[in-house]
Amino acid sequence: MSRFVSRRQFLRQSAVVGAAIGVGYHASSSLAQSKSPNEKLNIAFVGAANRAGANRGELLGESPENVVALADVDSRYLGKASEQHPQAKTFRDYRKMLDEAHGQIDAVLVGCPDHVHAPAAAMAMSLGKHCYCEKPLTHTVQEARHLAKLAKEKKLATQMGTQIHATDNYRRVVELVKTGVVGPIEEVHVWVGGGGWSDGKFNTNKPVPEFLAWDLWQGPAPVRPYTDNVHPANWRSFWEYGGGMLSDLGCHRMDLAHWALDLRHPTTCWAEGPAPDPDGPPRQMKAHWEYPARGALPAVKLTWYHGGLRPEILGTYVDLGGKPVSFGDGVLFVGKEGAIYGDYGRLLVLPLEKFANAKYDIPEQQRIPASVGHHKEWLDAIRTGSPTTCNFDYSGALTESVLLGLVAFRTGEKLTWDAKNLKATNCPAADQYLTKEYRKGWEIPGLS
Repeated sequence: MSRFVSRRQFLRQSAVVGAAIGVGYHASSSLAQSKSPNEKLNIAFVGAANRAGANRGELLGESPENVVALADVDSRYLGKASEQHPQAKTFRDYRKMLDEAHGQIDAVLVGCPDHVHAPAAAMAMSLGKHCYCEKPLTHTVQEARHLAKLAKEKKLATQMGTQIHATDNYRRVVELVKTGVVGPIEEVHVWVGGGGWSDGKFNTNKPVPEFLAWDLWQGPAPVRPYTDNVHPANWRSFWEYGGGMLSDLGCHRMDLAHWALDLRHPTTCWAEGPAPDPDGPPRQMKAHWEYPARGALPAVKLTWYHGGLRPEILGTYVDLGGKPVSFGDGVLFVGKEGAIYGDYGRLLVLPLEKFANAKYDIPEQQRIPASVGHHKEWLDAIRTGSPTTCNFDYSGALTESVLLGLVAFRTGEKLTWDAKNLKATNCPAADQYLTKEYRKGWEIPGLS
């Protein structure tokens, strides 16, 4: 593995965080003007367990705040969370929580299934609440653009839950790509091995369990009889609630490419896989995006693989003993002079026979300091107006790209993309997948 500047060295560079991390705007926090920086924030949670529970634990571990309200459609999860936070008001319906308790709430963390992300986040932000939302930011392309616009208009501190963005290894990859160690990047490959969250089929032959408020769980989705293979863990296998492996992990993995290469919106997008199923996403899929040149940076083609598919180029790399390099899931940046591989904890500059013993002196202005913590970035932004690295402007554009891959798959067309107007100019059939209808009572003002 390549060697880098020491951790101690780059920690000294905190003054350049804005230049190195770059994207987004500073939240103008009225809360920062009315509260002491040391005073605890009052946080409400949409979701009480699973990812929402993990987020609550991570947030409180980084900075102890007040949990003032909890909402969950599952009484088991809500009861357990209430035991941990007996001072918090509890609700089955997040809309009622925000209606009744918004005066006591500074910020809201959204950790429910994807189809409820945008309605919950939009309602919270419309009430002036700072917002953290799990990935993917939204369920549709249009929702992502709407949340980014709302956050900017309201001048709110926002963060999407791509926690891997805060880790050191991702920062080292970004530094090397931006420094040009392997030359200009024109090709990126992103892959994950699993084929889960696929081919969902509704199973409606069982009664609703007493602990689950099924009507509330469906939220903005069409009303259906209770199906026992959705909650709590399999909803990503259904188009109405999620988007399979790409929507689950795309924002984690493609984030690295968007960050390192300053990507925003593609010009074309297409996908390969089995014939689209009306109920659920595919077990195996390949998707492609073409991004335009950005200043001096060349145009880039990004390819996604899941379900056992992998880029063929991986087979061309060998270790120093001449054996094939073993790759886990990850991201490969292909440049004119080599390639950079990164995953959640590993980094390789390839080919190893050329780069194994190389040393890299990252220019001071391109060193990225360690994160204070993904959740703490958001909390600090609320208090002081400091930037977050995955604010809804940055992560909204990332989510748009990820979800556009699913739109391309469902249409079966190579989409010519007009990002400004959110239109596939050559494919009117894409419109139905860029947005959706919302059940009465769950609309998003400005979209419904």
